[in-house]
Amino acid sequence: MLQWGLTMAEGRTLEQGRALPWAFFRLSPFPQIALRVMKMVSKEEASMFKLAEVISSDPAFAMELLTIANSPLFAPRYPATNILDAISRLGTKNIQGICLTVAVRTYLGKSLNFPAMKMIWNHNLATALVSEQLALAFSLNKDDAYTAGIMHDIGRLAMASIKPREYAELLEKFAGPAEAILGAEESLFGFDHCEAGRQLTESWNLPDEFAAIVGGHHHDFPVSPGALDWPMQALVHLACSMTDAVGFAAFKHCQVPKCDALYGLLPERAANHFPTEEQLKNLVSEKIRSVQHP
Repeated sequence: MLQWGLTMAEGRTLEQGRALPWAFFRLSPFPQIALRVMKMVSKEEASMFKLAEVISSDPAFAMELLTIANSPLFAPRYPATNILDAISRLGTKNIQGICLTVAVRTYLGKSLNFPAMKMIWNHNLATALVSEQLALAFSLNKDDAYTAGIMHDIGRLAMASIKPREYAELLEKFAGPAEAILGAEESLFGFDHCEAGRQLTESWNLPDEFAAIVGGHHHDFPVSPGALDWPMQALVHLACSMTDAVGFAAFKHCQVPKCDALYGLLPERAANHFPTEEQLKNLVSEKIRSVQHP
């Protein structure tokens, strides 16, 4: 597994896939505060007081979290003035996905000012929100689904951060299906964004399931339309397609799937608990505005 501080030669000793060029690992380290929070929540060691203590140790991170807690996303009736109030409003489980959102945004930093990067970031946010809605319909863990959605295209975000102009041109040029984009990424970088994301999540010591989701979200999944036991990778794959279908594609000219066909994949029980196309579009638009990068 890659660690910060290795040489480029050492960074090419991964057993699986092709190692990323060193430029990817010159980006800012993934915020450790987010990793600590995720581990605390996943191990159910997270009292609100302990979480507040850990998050407050990083003032910049704490301020971002407080801003989200006071945003229209959570319809506050009164302002949260400290991190303990914010955690109480957000909930200890929900805090994991939100901390990861803040962490990814912090990791990307000023590169989010590039138009292509902002478009990809909005696509990630939208996919996280649609994943959350699908998880609710399938009676799966919505917090895990949101977190998986926010991470799924981290490789694409890293590519756009390393070569913003070249990658923006790539996204404009290749207007076909996902396979065309993956092939174009191979030509430009030597690997596609799935492989880039897999290696980044491993280098950050994120849980193995994130590496699987990030590295495999463009795979075909043998899921029957009526089944309720979808794996998280398949759910994120469907959420990604729905995100494109309701107008939040990562690039402008891709072949957008039809919502009717995607809704047809949902079993009846899940479909009955899922927003309509218009409701989903409005919900995603409103929530993206609420957590938009300042």
